[in-house]
Amino acid sequence: MLALLMSTVVPSLLPGLWVPVVLFAALAQTVRNAAQRSLTSEVGTLAATLARFLFGLPFAAVFLLGLYHLVPGGQPAVALSWAWAGWIALGAFFQVAATAALLLAMQERNFAIAVTLSKTEVLQVALFSSVFLHELPTPLALVAMAVATAGVLLLSLPPRGQLLQWSAWTSPSALYGLACGACFAIGTVGFRGAALALGDAPPWLSGAWGVLLAQTLQSIGLGAWIAWRAPAALVRLARSWRVSLLAGSMGAAASLAWFTAYAMQDAAPVRTLGMVEVAFSWLVSRRLGEGFTRVEKIGMSVMLAGLVLICLQGV
Repeated sequence: MLALLMSTVVPSLLPGLWVPVVLFAALAQTVRNAAQRSLTSEVGTLAATLARFLFGLPFAAVFLLGLYHLVPGGQPAVALSWAWAGWIALGAFFQVAATAALLLAMQERNFAIAVTLSKTEVLQVALFSSVFLHELPTPLALVAMAVATAGVLLLSLPPRGQLLQWSAWTSPSALYGLACGACFAIGTVGFRGAALALGDAPPWLSGAWGVLLAQTLQSIGLGAWIAWRAPAALVRLARSWRVSLLAGSMGAAASLAWFTAYAMQDAAPVRTLGMVEVAFSWLVSRRLGEGFTRVEKIGMSVMLAGLVLICLQGV
C-alpha cells in the first residue's frame, strides 16, 4: 500500500512539494548552526565544520538503507554514473571552499563587508545555473530573488563607518565575501547538476545518494587536512561527541532535504526560499530577548515578501 502511494500520489504532489521540503531544510539547518556555534568555541571552526559532515555521515547511510529495506516494495534502481559523481564532487569541494573563504574573511578588519557580499549567493546561483545548467529563472523568480536578496542585505549591512568607505568595499575582505557567495553558489549548482544526471530517479533517492557521497568526500578531505594541520582538534572533537552528534544529525537532515529539493526544483528558487533560515534565526534571537533596529525589521519584511513571491512562481 505504501509503495503504491509513493508511486501514484506522491508524484502528483511533487510540483509543490519542494516548498515544505525547503522549509524543513532551513529549520534543520538553523538547529545545526546553533549546535555548531557552541561546538566552535570548544574545538575550533574547521573541526566544528567537520562535525557537520563526519557525524552526519552515519545518519545519511541509515536513511539510504532505510529507503531500500524498510519501504514495502523497495525502490527503483538508480543509474549512478561518473557524471553524477563529478557533479557531487564539484559541489562538495566548493561547499568546503566557501567555508574557507569565510574563514579568511574573518581574519580581515572589514569582516562585516564580507558577510554582506556573501549574501549575494542567490543571485550568483541564478547566474551559474543559467551558464552551466541552462536553467533560466522566470521573470517573477528574478524579481523574487532580487527582493529577497535586498532584504537580507538590509539585515547584514556593515556599520555606517564602513558603509561609506570605498576602500572597505574593495578590500581583500570584500573579495573573500564575494568568493564565499560564489563558492556556495557553484556548490549548489553542482548538487542540482547531480540530481539532473540521475534522470527520473525519485527525489528522495537522488537526495540520499547525493548526501552520502558528498559527505563521504567532505569527511575524508577535510578530516585529512585537519589531521595534518591541527591533529589536536580531532581529539577535542571526539570528546565533544554529544554536541557533534546533534550538529551531524541535524546537518544530515538538512542536507537530505536540500538535495531532495534540488531534484524537484531549479537551484535558484530553492536557494531563494532557503533564505527563510534568516527568519528562523530571527525568531531564535527574539526568544533570547535580543532587540532589532528599524532597518532590520524593514529588511526582514522585504525578505519575507521575496520568499512569498518565489513560492508563487513555483505553484
